[in-house]
Amino acid sequence: MKMILGRKIGMIQSFLEDGRRIPVTIIQAEPNVVLENKTQEKNGYVATKVGFQQIEEKKLNKPQKGYFKKIKTDAFKHTKEFRNVSGYNVGDKILVDIFNSGDKVDAQAITKGKGFTGAIKRWNFKVGPLGHGAGYPHRYQGSISFGRGGSQGQRVPKGQKMSGHYGHELVTISNLTVVSIELEKNLILVKGSVPGPVNSLVLLKTTVKSKKQVDPIKLSDPEAIARAIKEKEEQARLALEAKKAEAHQKAEAEKEAKKQEMLAKQKAAEEKQKAEAEKNEQPTATAEEAPAKTDDNATEKKEENNGGNQ
Repeated sequence: MKMILGRKIGMIQSFLEDGRRIPVTIIQAEPNVVLENKTQEKNGYVATKVGFQQIEEKKLNKPQKGYFKKIKTDAFKHTKEFRNVSGYNVGDKILVDIFNSGDKVDAQAITKGKGFTGAIKRWNFKVGPLGHGAGYPHRYQGSISFGRGGSQGQRVPKGQKMSGHYGHELVTISNLTVVSIELEKNLILVKGSVPGPVNSLVLLKTTVKSKKQVDPIKLSDPEAIARAIKEKEEQARLALEAKKAEAHQKAEAEKEAKKQEMLAKQKAAEEKQKAEAEKNEQPTATAEEAPAKTDDNATEKKEENNGGNQ
């Protein structure tokens, strides 16, 4: 089985030599570096672990740093085990030329997240009556329980189709056809759509449902395809830079908020310390003044007693 990790660049349209128009997804699959091999004797299964998108070591967490330090390789953003793939040595690179035009592949990726949606959008439920003062309930999903009681259980069954989080799930699209390969740019052009937003991670592998070989696809205007690919690459690059800038801005804002919080705590501590110092500096009675005050109090009490006896 052939597998490779790539990054979705975008979608274009292309024309075949017979005039038909087809949708094409551009996937940039940089060389996948083999990190280690799993064997049946040592690990209990056969697999090849690869790394995709090399990054700086400072962007890794401690477990990731420890792993790459252990295997003595460069740091990668994504790692993946390819089951039942063998024949590679540590350090080898898996390139896009493992596929050819006309090959059938499966594309696996995480779909776009849609957030919290209703049952009509999420499960394609029927819309209720719109007229005669129905109001908004035409978007409601209706009853979700078994019945009204008695012999029927008053509960919601497991797996009931309801409103909830929609999208952002792992999906596999089967039987896609490879249109062409561009080895210089590490590009794979696939006929059809692939899940996920631009710059999302995509796994391409040999399809498991169809063994039918398709003749190589011939495009009518390769130059137009090259221009469209270049435009999509630029759009993907700008989107990636915007995402990085947004993440950097968010990190700077969090850093500034923490700084202001620390300054506020420091100021409160200084004010508290100043108040305690002022409280300690207030004048108190000395040892010489204390007996005098005691004698004065005793004299006043004695005079009061004498006045009362008279």
